[in-house]
Amino acid sequence: MSTPDDNQNTSSLWGGRFTEATDLFVQRFTASESFDRQLAAQDIEGSLAHAAMLHAVGVLTDDEAVAIQEGLKNVRDEIAAGTFDWRTDREDVHMNIEARLTELIGEAGKKLHTGRSRNDQVATDIRLWLRNAIDAISAELTRLQRGIVALAQTHATTIMPGFTHLQVAQPITFGHHMLAWNEMLERDWSRLQDCRDRLNQCPLGAAALAGTTFPIDREMTAEMLGFVHPTRNSLDSVSDRDFAIEFCAVAAIVTTHLSRMSEELVLWTSAQFNFIDIPDRFCTGSSIMPQKKNPDVPELVRGKSGRMNGHLMALLTLMKSQPLAYNKDNQEDKEPLFDAVKTLFDCLRAFADMVPALQPNTDNMRTAALQGFSTATDLADYLVRKGLPFRDAHEVVGKTVAHCVNRGIHLEDMSLADLQGFNQAIEEDVFSVLSLEGSVAARDHVGGTAPNQVIAAAQSALALLDQR
Repeated sequence: MSTPDDNQNTSSLWGGRFTEATDLFVQRFTASESFDRQLAAQDIEGSLAHAAMLHAVGVLTDDEAVAIQEGLKNVRDEIAAGTFDWRTDREDVHMNIEARLTELIGEAGKKLHTGRSRNDQVATDIRLWLRNAIDAISAELTRLQRGIVALAQTHATTIMPGFTHLQVAQPITFGHHMLAWNEMLERDWSRLQDCRDRLNQCPLGAAALAGTTFPIDREMTAEMLGFVHPTRNSLDSVSDRDFAIEFCAVAAIVTTHLSRMSEELVLWTSAQFNFIDIPDRFCTGSSIMPQKKNPDVPELVRGKSGRMNGHLMALLTLMKSQPLAYNKDNQEDKEPLFDAVKTLFDCLRAFADMVPALQPNTDNMRTAALQGFSTATDLADYLVRKGLPFRDAHEVVGKTVAHCVNRGIHLEDMSLADLQGFNQAIEEDVFSVLSLEGSVAARDHVGGTAPNQVIAAAQSALALLDQR
């Protein structure tokens, strides 16, 4: 749909080569200030460092450097106060800030762009912005992990069924299950740090694509902005967005893990499972069914994993056919990246608030663990320790389970005589093996579900979290 102004033309700050002004619709279509203004703080931070460097190498006089520094701080204050006049005809965050700076301080403002381009400027801004975002996300991820580990410590002896194929498989502890969640997130945290390390290089000074003829000091600006070092190739510096793709890939993995956790919470809160109660503040009701308590937070997080996958695919597709160096296509990198950061942070925040408040229904978990012959493998292992080959023990236990199914009883309900009818090696001590407590306690090794192993693993997990 066109607007009344779409047929008008306008000029811009770079129009010296052009014989006619840009069509207003094209200007609006190609402008990015409506969303890249989110980079304003980083743009000013980068400009302050660039100005300081230009002054240090003699490109700016003392007075010019002071004027630019004070002018940029004034612009920053206007933006923070909400009084800054964002203009579409200035295209993007960079030109809006530079134009306003020039309005405030005059000719000195026009010298700020010496030795740089919007190409290396935006690449620097995004890296600065994403670096800050990763730090905030990592902190929220750590908060979630602390909540999960605290639950694991509290419920190191709480027995629940472990599942494969969503069928009862073997008894485990709820604490052990929580630590499985933590392991996923621990790898996610590590991936975030890897991504941060790789993006922490400074493109400033690469200029449009080939560097600059001015005697710039790229090491100085990199150090001032907290980067490890300058990027090594000017063409690559301005044109690639693999750091944004990598972040979105990590974000997609994190939300995939959160989605798996969400699926379990949705199942566990159902009447059929009733393993967990989620506090009311994280749920909603039904407009027609007054009895309903819907686990909306986990459901929504589960749904947002698809959104995150979409952002990753969008950035991969954006970059796949671009020749070196910068292309206007790259303007499309920001909205997926910005939304990915916000979505991931919000999902982690919701989980970090909700998970410590979960209330396990321990009796229901234990009852469910008694179903499905969850100690059958323990009986097979018992027979192996009595000298049977595992495949023979597997067959014996399979026949025993079939017998129980036909009679409608559990393994632990069988008498010793009944059990010995399937194999004479079975003795009185078998009943300690068939108990839920005996089953979990027997898996007493690193990574096992024995309560003392769960407590030790939780302590190790907390030690890692404390090192951050």
